[in-house]
Amino acid sequence: MKAVVHEKYGPPDVLEIREIAKPIPKDNEVLIKMHSAAVTISDIMMVKGSPFITRFFTGLVRPRRAVQGSEFAGEIEAVGKDAKRFKAGDRVFGSNGDYRGCYAEFVCIPEEEFLDTMPDNMSYEEAAPVCGALAAWNFLADKANIQSGQKVLINGASGSMGTAAIQIARYFGTEVTGVCSTRNLELVRSLGADKVIDDTKEDFTKSGETYDIIFDTESTSSFSHCKGSLTQKGIYLKTFPGIATLLQMLWTSKIGSKKAMFSATGLLPVPERLGFLKELKGLIEAGILKSVIDRNYPLEQIVEAYRYVEKGDEVGNVVITVKHN
Repeated sequence: MKAVVHEKYGPPDVLEIREIAKPIPKDNEVLIKMHSAAVTISDIMMVKGSPFITRFFTGLVRPRRAVQGSEFAGEIEAVGKDAKRFKAGDRVFGSNGDYRGCYAEFVCIPEEEFLDTMPDNMSYEEAAPVCGALAAWNFLADKANIQSGQKVLINGASGSMGTAAIQIARYFGTEVTGVCSTRNLELVRSLGADKVIDDTKEDFTKSGETYDIIFDTESTSSFSHCKGSLTQKGIYLKTFPGIATLLQMLWTSKIGSKKAMFSATGLLPVPERLGFLKELKGLIEAGILKSVIDRNYPLEQIVEAYRYVEKGDEVGNVVITVKHN
């Protein structure tokens, strides 16, 4: 089968298309015929091995997993003899976590991993990047306990997580302000933002407005910078925290009414993430939540897809389509 392989850390050019053996499912696994996989900034970090701390999870000198890709949508091809949750022909989506291997024609995944059947009204391309919406739900609904009537600001509102966060915040009945670049203002409005701020012309922290929740989906700001824009009991959410943010989280958990928070969604227990996914599936089936797809690349153009996401110009999600003869 075809797969995207990398045997060393580096820029997108280290990725190669190769023929490798088709996997055979173990007793507790399902074999999935890949149709689509997401390309995220986390995937790029895995290939680059940067920041260096990621190598403690992926391999210090060289990658432990030759085939990358974790967020996917596909069809169950076969099941192991002990696998009971799924059957051949089921349309499924999810994340393969530490196992990875989704930039390939087929992948084997333990059935107890983060995996579920797709909503009927979703295409494979729309379903593959579901983890962006899952993280947005975790941050807003679980960590921040978002409530109707609150004022919520989404920084990076046109990105993969930001586009989902706008729709989720609107679902909860909040007043949503989206921060993005000039060219994406209309998209952010169309997703439900009540107000939009052009970050090329205005710093939202200097407007005098305050918010109950500031969700920094791209980690381009900081708690210190945003603190003055939070209400008395406001919450600042950050997706990729540095040491400073982690220290602020510890400090604000003990002192003060304004809080800095972070959550590693992908490291939460699978049952908890499946609970979030059940909520999201309900929104998707009701037409409340939709995936925004910017570009769709064939598997053979994985390097170009990585380069595009690395530039940071994507609007919504970038996905890889896997064609089968």
